[in-house]
Amino acid sequence: MRRRTLLGGAVALFGGSVGGCSVLPSQPYVQRRDWPLAVRRGEARGPRIGGRMLLVRSVTAAPGLEARGVQWLLPDGSVHVDYYEQWAVPPAQAVEDDLRQWLADAGLFAAVVGPGSRINADLVLEGELTALVGDLQAGVARASLALVLLDQHPNPAKVLLQQTATATVPLASNEPKAVVAALQAAVAAVLRQAEATVAGALPLRTDGRPA
Repeated sequence: MRRRTLLGGAVALFGGSVGGCSVLPSQPYVQRRDWPLAVRRGEARGPRIGGRMLLVRSVTAAPGLEARGVQWLLPDGSVHVDYYEQWAVPPAQAVEDDLRQWLADAGLFAAVVGPGSRINADLVLEGELTALVGDLQAGVARASLALVLLDQHPNPAKVLLQQTATATVPLASNEPKAVVAALQAAVAAVLRQAEATVAGALPLRTDGRPA
């Protein structure tokens, strides 16, 4: 198990007065930066007429990935969870939204919906974000997403797919902005794999096209 440490922390400010003069902070104020993890498919295709309905139910976070802080692997094997550089929303939540929109834009389904929809979906897709980290020593960003696709029509439901999509993207530098950009690109690569994998798991019609 990798050790995770929260590095950074709020800058402590000490106030007071000596002879009517205030004591200035010993360190400058450092503002947090919120980074988006909104990844979209390059080409948006329309819904598949007569296709199936897909429910993207949830993407959960593996232990240690619940925090919003951007993470990178340190040389000693521990994982740095940054205090000042963080995702705008929890990464698993962002990846869930990205996955739902990506598959909606892929044109594989008549509709792709989320929890709370009144549509009676034919298929259900669930996932777990198992990696989203910059490896500074290896010079890459890694993302990994475990997926399970279920066909709800049989009773009990039938597992059509159980697979993990993983991607690595080179880091342009070790600066936070470059780490974030590489992680965003790694998520896009994972979603591209997820689309291909889901498409390959769909039952085929008599004409050989996904049902």
